[in-house]
Amino acid sequence: MDEHHSLVEQLTRARNRQGGVAEIVLGGHRTIVVSEPESAHRVLVRHADNYTKLTRSHRTRVLMGDGLINATGAAWRRQRRVLQPQFTARALHRYENAIAESARATGERWAGHARTGRRFDLGDELTMFAQDVIWRAITGRPLDDEVARELASVERIVATLKALPVDAEAARKAVSEDLGRIDGLAKREIAGARAAGDRTGFLSTLVAAADRFPEYTDELIRDELVTLFAAGYETTATALTWTFVLLQRNPVARERLLAEATEPTSVAEALVREAMRLYPPVWLVPRQAVAEDTLGGRTVTAGMDVMVCPYLIHRDPQWWPDAEVFSPGRFGTPGGRPRHPGAYLPFGSGPRTCIGMRFALRESVALLDAVLPHFRTNVEHIPAGIAHGLTIRPDGPLPATTTFAGEGYLRGKPKMA
Repeated sequence: MDEHHSLVEQLTRARNRQGGVAEIVLGGHRTIVVSEPESAHRVLVRHADNYTKLTRSHRTRVLMGDGLINATGAAWRRQRRVLQPQFTARALHRYENAIAESARATGERWAGHARTGRRFDLGDELTMFAQDVIWRAITGRPLDDEVARELASVERIVATLKALPVDAEAARKAVSEDLGRIDGLAKREIAGARAAGDRTGFLSTLVAAADRFPEYTDELIRDELVTLFAAGYETTATALTWTFVLLQRNPVARERLLAEATEPTSVAEALVREAMRLYPPVWLVPRQAVAEDTLGGRTVTAGMDVMVCPYLIHRDPQWWPDAEVFSPGRFGTPGGRPRHPGAYLPFGSGPRTCIGMRFALRESVALLDAVLPHFRTNVEHIPAGIAHGLTIRPDGPLPATTTFAGEGYLRGKPKMA
């Protein structure tokens, strides 16, 4: 059993024994575990200034450096202000074509799989889609095979983060070869964006920021580029993977939703939102108390670690009837989900809500719109275990096949609006 799986069990036991605000010892530190909406909202939103990001772990810093995920204080506020305009609802329209093109390319690959009967790994396919989308958004170019091979270094490091040595220098040494590839690619891309003078895409936004903020050195731009790529593909690929796994386990739900839908996009969004309820991309949100506070009647002392757990909140039957049941209709009917803002936190909440939340949902819906009506995908083996790392994912490969389910791809060409 891996350490993260053990952590989930430990947090669950604490909730069951002590309630929605529990105290445990984790890594030698007194830790408050929050698994009920009101206290979660207090920590992440209402009193967010009193609960700062916990930065004790070096592991993500080895890969992402001082990028947005790891930044704190004034640096975080500045970096957030630079990137935020790229992720507003209006700004997302700039990336609609890139998202649609990547979804179309995925549909065409799946049409090839359907024609030949070829087996493929579902997780790999969805990762390929998510990586292509975020790379297009970062650079304005589709992800080609050569760049994909270099960016595989990011995947390898993400997969080994929890096993890296405790010492930061030893950790960097353990993945030095992959870090070298990432650094070389980032250097070339930054130089190319600067030479092109283009002001579209995330990378160009970061390069332009260097004209206003001396803090935006090439090293920081590199850190932001890697952070955007790693966080951008991992969350989306994981959410989509669980969507397909849950549909495999609940074929009746799939057929009913498709038959009853008047607007396919609304079906796709309900599917993704329910998948993210059961398997939230941000499943654990670590914080540290600045000053004494009270949560759920329990005293939180200054310096105490606080872990908000969306994974447990989303499975609380007090807020979610039949909480363990996959029921996308919760998000398709009025009153189907709880109104409390702390009851649904798939990307966290408050000032440090995942900046790419809208982007991830939009690309996920686009992919489902592109393939769900046209293909019936069968996952031949779903691992029994769950790996809890940066995200939650099935603990093993997902060998799959797909067949045509409608007219749109019978000739290998999608008929999409």
